[in-house]
Amino acid sequence: MIRGISHLGLAVQNLDQAIARHGSLGFTLDHRWLDEAEGMEAVVMSSADARVELLRPLRDDSSVGRFLARRGEGVHHVCYRVDDVAQELAHARAQGFTTLDDTPRPGGGGRTRVGFVHPKSMGGVLVEFEETAPHRP
Repeated sequence: MIRGISHLGLAVQNLDQAIARHGSLGFTLDHRWLDEAEGMEAVVMSSADARVELLRPLRDDSSVGRFLARRGEGVHHVCYRVDDVAQELAHARAQGFTTLDDTPRPGGGGRTRVGFVHPKSMGGVLVEFEETAPHRP
C-alpha cells in the first residue's frame, strides 16, 4: 500500500550548486552518498514535510547522465513510501506495469530498499517504491 510521497528525485549537473539553491529555500542536508554501480552521487535534503533527492551523474552513460542529455535538469522520478517494496513490485506487474526491478534493491546509499516502475508504464514518469519499515522475511 502506498503511504505517501517519500521524495522527488531531481537530476542536476552541479550538485553543490543545487544543494546551495535548496538550502536557500530552507532545505537542510540529511544524507550524501556515492553510488558507483548506478554512476551517480546523491543527497537527500528536507524541509518540514518536503524531501528532495538531488542526483548528479558520475558518468554520461549512467541513467541520470542519459536523462540529463535527453531532458536537461529537472524532475527525474517520484518516490512513494510503501510498507513492502517486493509486494508493490509484484502488484504493479500483476496490473500490467513493467518494472525495472524484479526484486528490491538497496537504495539511498544502502539505507533503504527500493524498486522502480518503468516510465513507459506510468505516463513518462519514473516511479520508485521505497520501504518505510525494516524488511520482514
